[in-house]
Amino acid sequence: MDTASFTGFIKTLCIIVLVYYAFKFAMRYLLPILLIKVVKKAGANFQQQQQQYYNQNNSYSSNTSTSENTSKQTNEVPKSTKIVGEYIEFEEIDSK
Repeated sequence: MDTASFTGFIKTLCIIVLVYYAFKFAMRYLLPILLIKVVKKAGANFQQQQQQYYNQNNSYSSNTSTSENTSKQTNEVPKSTKIVGEYIEFEEIDSK
């Protein structure tokens, strides 16, 4: 069995310190690059999901609008203006 020596302790301490500073140095330069890649990948995934959602809604609306148009073409007058809601005019009342 080997006994612990002061030189072995100093070597181990130096290795730990060197590994710590090497890791710190590497993370200072590698972490921003890794984060940029992760953010770009997440943005690409988000954009792809939005594109799929947009394509699904457009295909759904075009399918339903064509089927609605064929079934509703009998004796219907197309509306030129869209009714959004009722207009209410408010007046200020001065109370003294």
